Amino acid sequence: MDEITFPARIMRRFIETLSAEIGQETFSAVLSNAGLPEEWAFPAHFVALDDVCTAQAYSRLQFALRTYYGRGARGILLRVGSKLWHHLLDDSAFGIKTQATFIRGLPKSMRRKPTLELMARILSAAPGNMTVHTLDLDLLVVDQASPTTIDQSDESPICFVTLGLIRECLFWADGQQHDIEERACRALGARHCEFKIIIGG
Repeated sequence: MDEITFPARIMRRFIETLSAEIGQETFSAVLSNAGLPEEWAFPAHFVALDDVCTAQAYSRLQFALRTYYGRGARGILLRVGSKLWHHLLDDSAFGIKTQATFIRGLPKSMRRKPTLELMARILSAAPGNMTVHTLDLDLLVVDQASPTTIDQSDESPICFVTLGLIRECLFWADGQQHDIEERACRALGARHCEFKIIIGG
């Protein structure tokens, strides 16, 4: 597989959102505890990095957060993912915003899959990195690249930011909370990460 990449523009927003969530002082403590560079707490640092190095930093930083907070990291990263959705939508190019406006004009029951496809388009560093599939009444998001999982191994799924993004983008689409499960994760040895969204009763 080609080297995994993660767009620096998204990383910068992730750093901003994380810093606002946990506070600059705690952010510095997380980095210090993990032996990571202090400058990682500043979005501007990632302007100069290529997308491969950014992906590695994205993974290492989330590992540092899981180590620092333990089980509490899940809630923090879910909230960061949720807030990140709105920032990424605001930052999007005209074509993405036009597509978003079109989606919001559809009946609510028809918005879910196109919204997930829009999210996949925003997040994918390369076409096809993230795809959306129909499973009977339910939906499945497949993250082929999953930069969160680079060099990671765990006993349970770890893609909390992506889960938060999916949750919030669907709420943005239809105003409903959805049951979402990461049913496969590369950190557990799977080939890719899969998120099942339960639509049917």
